[in-house]
Amino acid sequence: MTILALRDLTIRVAGRALLDGASLQIDAGHKVGLVGKNGAGKSTLLKAITGELQVDGGDIQFSARARMGHVAQEAAAGPDSILTVVLSADTERASLLAESETAEGARLGEIHDRLIAIRADSAPARAAIVLAGLGFDAAAQARKISDFSGGWRMRVALAQALFLEPDLLLLDEPTNHLDLEAALWLEGWIAKFSGAVILVSHDRGLLDRAVDSIAHLDQRKITLYTGGFERFVRVRAERFAQTLSTNAKLTAERDRIQGFVDRFRAKASKARQAQSRLKALEKLPPIEAVVEDTVTRFAFPEPEALPPPILQLNNAAAGYGEKPILSKMNLRIDPDDRIALLGANGNGKSTLAKLLAGRLAPMAGEVARSTRLRVGYFAQHQAEALDLSGTPLSHMQAALPKATETQCRAQLARFGLDADRATNRVGACSGGEKGRLLLALATRDAPQLLILDEPTNHLDIDAREALVKALSDYSGAVLLITHDPHLVELIAERLWLVADGTVVPFEGDLDDYRVLLAQRARGGRDDGAAPAGQKKRAAEDRAAQAVLKGRIKEVEVAMAKYAKELSLLEAKLGDAATYARFKPKDIAWANTRRAAIAHQTTILEAEWLELSEKLEGAAAA
Repeated sequence: MTILALRDLTIRVAGRALLDGASLQIDAGHKVGLVGKNGAGKSTLLKAITGELQVDGGDIQFSARARMGHVAQEAAAGPDSILTVVLSADTERASLLAESETAEGARLGEIHDRLIAIRADSAPARAAIVLAGLGFDAAAQARKISDFSGGWRMRVALAQALFLEPDLLLLDEPTNHLDLEAALWLEGWIAKFSGAVILVSHDRGLLDRAVDSIAHLDQRKITLYTGGFERFVRVRAERFAQTLSTNAKLTAERDRIQGFVDRFRAKASKARQAQSRLKALEKLPPIEAVVEDTVTRFAFPEPEALPPPILQLNNAAAGYGEKPILSKMNLRIDPDDRIALLGANGNGKSTLAKLLAGRLAPMAGEVARSTRLRVGYFAQHQAEALDLSGTPLSHMQAALPKATETQCRAQLARFGLDADRATNRVGACSGGEKGRLLLALATRDAPQLLILDEPTNHLDIDAREALVKALSDYSGAVLLITHDPHLVELIAERLWLVADGTVVPFEGDLDDYRVLLAQRARGGRDDGAAPAGQKKRAAEDRAAQAVLKGRIKEVEVAMAKYAKELSLLEAKLGDAATYARFKPKDIAWANTRRAAIAHQTTILEAEWLELSEKLEGAAAA
């Protein structure tokens, strides 16, 4: 059954056409990810579907018997508890309950029948489950909504939309105000939801695991692709290549015909043939426009090498006021570490980041740093401190007073703030452009440690992938706080769990953490009544697998280091200038080192294969 149909839709904003004759059909239970460049009109289209925006042409048909749900800008503040606010979203239930207080006779019976039909009695439990998934424990659910900040009220607004379980749910960047734990929960909720969904998101992991189609808004049209985001990228790339090939053939044919016409047009004996060729030229199909977006690239400055560890916590404690939020922390960071922090919002992840960045003094214990350590600290709240009347260039010049304008522009250009954007007023910059400026400012001194607190907020999919590539190429250490599972999976090699007032290494990967969260959601119990011995064996198996996974990651890191060094050596040995600049003994050392690396790599590859086979066997057991 078709639940939503967009037919020949045209939408203009400020005289510019965002959609022109676009069409899309959504069937019941169909989950669609809506993607497109920033400014293409994704959020505008959602507003048109909800009726907030009048369309300029075409038709939007929504099933008369269906219910539509979307997230409000923010849940209204007031004296009611969070649970009450979520329950109030079901206006029919609230109205029937109020009427039942005074209704009598047959009408009272009708009300009770309807309350049973809409599962009114289970509503508080269902609302509590949604709120718990989004990070509100039982105590928080009983608190007044006015006690919470705007970001947390946005979570309540999201909870209202999910609780209603409409036939069509519209979600616009739903993970922006969530932590990793809530984002993982939402991903699972959407995948299990029986209704239809239109999801606008820059989280490609969410678009891969939670939807079954991708609607691409491009050049004022909507094209539907079956499958998740990865398949969309692959199919679009194939179509792009095919279009280029077709265009090349058409161009060659046009050139051939035009050449004949130009050559024989003036000759009377060939005039008829030339006229015939002109008609053939007119019949050739037009060359399809291929608009390839500008490739987004980020680049971090190369830091000075430091010996390990670059930073170490010894029984450290941190917090505000008199009582620490985190204590008994014994951790170390080495020059090439890639660490992601796990733990719900409010547990102290940002507090730890500020401690490591030197923005917060320890309340107890020791924070030992390398004397030459430079730390780059990025946090979204820093955008509030930007001078809106200034420009990215003026901010960089203030941060690098000894640098030339060319050097300041070069640092901005590393993050896509080119010559034009560098002189735009910050107040007129988009959220993504402000994020790029903060990244440029955080890395201006080529830090050996990057601390990134939610770096992907306001970045589109291309910019997020550029960030992943830049972090992969960066030779310094990274500490990451993010709600984006895709970023964690691609970047992090170690995980730290921030919980219960301390920080400890988490032995496992993100899949193991998903399992842990699911167990906690069930009250810490397994799926059933497994005997104690079986539970113990399962725990031992998980521990053994964690050890194998840890060693596999260590081997992969070592192999990557050797591969990088080997590539540099081979480049030097393959350069004729090397033999003129270096002594024979240096050349001999380089050859010996290359052979040693190749031998060590072979040993590591064999170990990796053996460990992988053991892990597969353990997982299958």
